[in-house]
Amino acid sequence: MTVCHGFVCRRREILNFIAGDRAALTRIIGAGHASATAERAAVQCAVIWFDRRMGPLIGTNKRVANADIRAMDDKHNYDCWDTTRNVTGLLLVLQQWGLLKFHTVGDPHYRGNPLVDQLPHDTAVLVERATKVEWVVDMWPRGYAQPPDVMRLAQWLKES
Repeated sequence: MTVCHGFVCRRREILNFIAGDRAALTRIIGAGHASATAERAAVQCAVIWFDRRMGPLIGTNKRVANADIRAMDDKHNYDCWDTTRNVTGLLLVLQQWGLLKFHTVGDPHYRGNPLVDQLPHDTAVLVERATKVEWVVDMWPRGYAQPPDVMRLAQWLKES
């Protein structure tokens, strides 16, 4: 999968999943097969795994939460476009491998309205199969190796 960093995917690396990667992700997601809630928690762990897997290779192990151009360090950070692409890519790999039992990968979502002081932002989305409720998986507001935000899309859209 292509891993973006450096703001708006200006820097790219390829993550070639090896057998150990697949085994680790299978174990991580497998721990969430009891319920949709447990699967979302497992997805959080898979995103942390991704961050730890790629961080030392591409320098994003120094990344900060909410990074944008003001961080003055695009080489070591992701903006929300990068994290959306990366998390969506990871979720699609998990889906392709048949690891997601309670969710499918949804279309990324965008929010932003400068008229109400809401900055532009986008994120990856999971859709719960049984309820069709959309859940965001947003690693951008968190620093290196911290659990991504996972919340209902409706709640996320209201945040600034």
